[in-house]
Amino acid sequence: MGSEVHVVGAGLAGSEVTWQLVKRGYKVILHEQKKVKKSPVHHSESFAELVCSNSLKSLEIENAEGLLKKEMGLFDSLILSCAFETRVPAGKALAVDREKFSECVTRKLLETGLVELIWEEVEKPGDAGIWIIATGPTTEGKLAEWITQTTGGMLSFFDAVAPIISAESINMNVCFVADRYGVGTGDYINCPMNQEEYERFWEAIVSAEVIEMKDFDRKLLFERCQPIEEIARSGKDAMRYGPLKPVGIIDPRTGKEPYAVVQLRKENIEGTMYNLVGFQTRLKWNEQKRIIRMIPGLENAEVLRYGVMHRNTYIQSPKVLDAFLRLKTDRRIFFAGQIVGVEGYVESAMTGIYVGFNVARILAGREPIKLPDFTMSGALIRYVTTADELKPMYANFGLLGGGKKRKDIALRALRCMEEFVKNFEL
Repeated sequence: MGSEVHVVGAGLAGSEVTWQLVKRGYKVILHEQKKVKKSPVHHSESFAELVCSNSLKSLEIENAEGLLKKEMGLFDSLILSCAFETRVPAGKALAVDREKFSECVTRKLLETGLVELIWEEVEKPGDAGIWIIATGPTTEGKLAEWITQTTGGMLSFFDAVAPIISAESINMNVCFVADRYGVGTGDYINCPMNQEEYERFWEAIVSAEVIEMKDFDRKLLFERCQPIEEIARSGKDAMRYGPLKPVGIIDPRTGKEPYAVVQLRKENIEGTMYNLVGFQTRLKWNEQKRIIRMIPGLENAEVLRYGVMHRNTYIQSPKVLDAFLRLKTDRRIFFAGQIVGVEGYVESAMTGIYVGFNVARILAGREPIKLPDFTMSGALIRYVTTADELKPMYANFGLLGGGKKRKDIALRALRCMEEFVKNFEL
């Protein structure tokens, strides 16, 4: 098999794979193509670039993704350590300054001196050494062709990204700082709407022009990132019961709840940029600008980054990967990240941890080991490698069964993972 390790893709999963190896003293050859070819959703050359939201979701263990983070922390997760170093206020969620976050991941990996970075577009794994494919859901070109031929075809769904605006262009005479039910530390800016403003806004969205995408199918939209225009088309009040719900938010000018509210969340530590929460979209850019400026308080909004939609692809993991995310037909080749069928930032990073420490075990002459089934991490891996019909899956308590309170399930999972990490010296 050889001791040379190649990681293809320096996203969240690829960065975590690399970290798990270099911190154990193994050299990694990291292949990244962004300097020679960027996907439609990538902008910088830094590692672990966040292309959708800047939020890594909840930190509470009663929340499935909060539990997943706790488990990942037991493995010295690079993604989590950089997230906490570059955190921006977001209530109970872990949100980051996306540029500083990526810079942190890049710096910590390169300063180990064990990463050989090669800027290139990999067309297929080499014939020697261990290869980890962590190219993410926007994998395309020759490598996508190789994966399709090797795995018997790839599946796909559509995902979208929300716009970002300049903080200077927000009218704070209209907008105000508040959290739902007053729970939080005032981390969100709120743009209130009355009924007339909301209905005019809704009509503008449902009649706006969208960017046409090849083979677009609404049935393939991922439920967690539904474009705002698709939410609006599902019913006149759908946005008010979704991302624009005003429940628990009091407008200081009126002393009452608005009819609807658009929330803005900090995009960077300095607070100079804000993203529109829940406003993933594939509207044409001129339409985005026009509609955003219909929101009270955003009449002069400066759009720094427009929302876009992209196709996400993933392989049929239960058919082609073993329990260690390794090709059944070639045990030198592993897959990690969203391409295996998980969905979400931390879920993607978690698969990188799993592959990383198992590759390290193989290099040390040991057998790979499975994560405990009664942990959130183990349950996710079990799902993507055994599901009868694989659909993109994010952390949820349904994976761990029912019958107990979430906190009890979470505490059991953490005890189980702590024992696992201790027993295998991970």
